[in-house]
Amino acid sequence: MNSALEAPTRAEQITRGPAIHFEGVSKRFQLDRQSERSLLELGARLVGRRAPREYFWPLRDVSFSIPRGATVGLIGENGAGKSTLLKLVTRILQPTGGTIQINGRVSALLELGAGFHGELTGRDNIYLHCALLGLRPEEITPIVEPIVRFADLGAFIDTPVKHYSSGMYARLGFAIAIHVRPEILLVDEVLAVGDEAFQRRCLDTIEQMRARGITIMLVSHSLSHVLTLCDQCIWLEDGNVRAFGASADVVRAYLAAVDEDTAQRLISENALQEWMQYEPGEALALRPPRRVGKGPLRINRVEMRSADGAATWSFPPLAPVTIRIEYTAAQAVAEPVFSVLIHKQDGHYLWASNTMDHPVPPIDAAGAGVLEVQVKGVALAAGRYRLSAAAYPEPDSPYWGYPSDFHEQLYEFQITSDREIHGDVVMPSHWTHTPPHAAPRAQGEPLAQAAPIPHTEL
Repeated sequence: MNSALEAPTRAEQITRGPAIHFEGVSKRFQLDRQSERSLLELGARLVGRRAPREYFWPLRDVSFSIPRGATVGLIGENGAGKSTLLKLVTRILQPTGGTIQINGRVSALLELGAGFHGELTGRDNIYLHCALLGLRPEEITPIVEPIVRFADLGAFIDTPVKHYSSGMYARLGFAIAIHVRPEILLVDEVLAVGDEAFQRRCLDTIEQMRARGITIMLVSHSLSHVLTLCDQCIWLEDGNVRAFGASADVVRAYLAAVDEDTAQRLISENALQEWMQYEPGEALALRPPRRVGKGPLRINRVEMRSADGAATWSFPPLAPVTIRIEYTAAQAVAEPVFSVLIHKQDGHYLWASNTMDHPVPPIDAAGAGVLEVQVKGVALAAGRYRLSAAAYPEPDSPYWGYPSDFHEQLYEFQITSDREIHGDVVMPSHWTHTPPHAAPRAQGEPLAQAAPIPHTEL
């Protein structure tokens, strides 16, 4: 299994207290103005008179607490203090005032190329970067090849990184950041770099890590990414926390505060026109992804596995897939019902399977259990989809309104294909062709039999 995903479950993480806690944190930098020196200034220096020092405060009296397993977005204009805040979390910077508590291994992708040595190859920089993060040699060796595969730099992995483009830096940096078994992942605008395929892979990986309880802080100017990925959001303005709370509420407050032209531009760029039609809080409460239910069956972990048993969220069309659900029962349940569902990104319902149609034995005692759903072939066209998993303490048809635990469209996966596929589904088909006989036949000549020409298309 990918080492990046070996972390405590989201339920386990949240119960262990905050991952990041800021209490009255401020950061000050001294401004070193380079001014033209006049004879008057030189004279003042000679007699011991110096100009007063000037300071810049990127953060002032910042306080917040982030629970383990939460995904938090940081938004705000350029210069608001977002990158400074992340550097304080990584301990690259020390606060001027206040206290910071960090609980867990931190992995960060901040400035492109940070931590890399330009004269070393990409492969050598993997060893260097992992060592700087505190990993021992025996911990680094097993993750080198997974990092190389994820970065997908080809022959450039053995080329000095000083020749890398910004997109190549981002590939390598992100690959390292997710493979060092972090408990806290910090990402600063990485989704704005690289091609669309790389950004898609980043989003898929963040969804996987989010589902597995890794604490994530994400700086992004993409409000749609913040709304999709983040449970909570911090809005920084002039070094102060302007708002901290549910992502939908904070984004709405942010859009209300900027001028009308800027707000319309952000709404258009992030395709938020439909979302804005909901009343404050309504979109968050009514629209997935969400998790609801407080019954005796709790879903701790959901993953999709390929035919070789590897956990992944990317498949080719018609690939066999196993959906694995790990759960905990607080008590015996005579008629448990579990279900999995697949929706398109726009919410269109595509498919479902449940244990009403495929019965499972009763749960005889409290404890942990596992269900696996084998799908012989996922017959979907290339694209991104959402997976749901639900547990019910008893049959609840036909409306299924009282789940014990419902992870509604909480997991994303993708189907990838090198060829274009039309429509939403893939159905194997077989074509035969009997063409017309082109040449006129002579009197008494037997009719030629045209052989069928087979052609199979996915």
